[in-house]
Amino acid sequence: MSHQLPIFAGLILGAVVIAMPANADALKDEIAPTGKLRVAIAISPAGGAFWSTKTESGYAGVPVDLGKAMAAQLGVLVEYVAHNNSGQVVDAASKGTWDVTFLPKDPEREGKMSFGPIYEVADATYIVRPGSTVTNFATLDQPGIKIAAVNNTTTMRGAIAHLKNAKVTGYQTYDEIAGLLRNGEIDAFALSREQLNAMARKIPGTRVLDETFKQTVTAVAVPPNHPLAHAFAAKFLTEAIANGTRRKAYDHNGLKDWQIRTQTR
Repeated sequence: MSHQLPIFAGLILGAVVIAMPANADALKDEIAPTGKLRVAIAISPAGGAFWSTKTESGYAGVPVDLGKAMAAQLGVLVEYVAHNNSGQVVDAASKGTWDVTFLPKDPEREGKMSFGPIYEVADATYIVRPGSTVTNFATLDQPGIKIAAVNNTTTMRGAIAHLKNAKVTGYQTYDEIAGLLRNGEIDAFALSREQLNAMARKIPGTRVLDETFKQTVTAVAVPPNHPLAHAFAAKFLTEAIANGTRRKAYDHNGLKDWQIRTQTR
C-alpha cells in the first residue's frame, strides 16, 4: 500500500495543477471574453469617484486607474468604453459591450447588474445659477423653478423624489448642463457636493446649497449573470481599498485632499 501513496499524491497534485488554469481560463472567458478587460466609463470634466475625462493620450480618472489595475491582475490588456453618463452604462449592461464598471448604484440599477463593494459615499445637493435668490431647499422647491440633472442617474431619481414643486429635467451631459447654468437658462443643477464645489469655482456667482437631499454610493459592478466576474471584481475592490490602490487612484487624479467616505451617515 505504501508504494501506492506517491502515485496517489501525484495524481492529486496533477489534478490541482490542471484545475487551477482551467478556473483561471473560465474567469477570463467570463470577465474578458474579447481578450481585453473592457471598462465602461462616463466622460465629463466633473471629476470625482465616478467621472472620467478624455485626454490627449486616452482617458484619466479614478475608474480608469482602477480598471487598469484590475486588468493587470487578470493578466490582460485594458480597453475603455466611453459613455456620456452612468445611465448609458446601465442601459448597455445586457448588450455585451463592456465587462466591468465603477458607478453609482441604487435599487433600480441593482436589478440590471451585479454590484460589488462600495468605494465612495457622496452627498448630493444643488448648485444655483448666478444671481439666484434661492438660499435653501425650501426656496428652491417652488413652482416654475427649473432643475437640471444628468439623465437617468441615481441623482436625477433622487432629485425627482425630493422635490415636490420644482421641475427636474434630465440632460445627457454634464457639459450641457454647465452651459445652461452659466447662461441662467436653468435655476439649479443636482449633483454631488464635491463636484458642485468644483463647478462653483469655475462659474462665478453660482452657489452650492448647504443641505443634502441624498447620499450617493459608488461601487464596482459587472453585467448580470456573471458570477465568476462578480466574485473577482468584489475581491479586487476589497483588496484595492485595503492595500491603497484606491487611494493611489484618487491621488493620481488630483484628489489628494479628497476625504474618501465608504459609510452612509
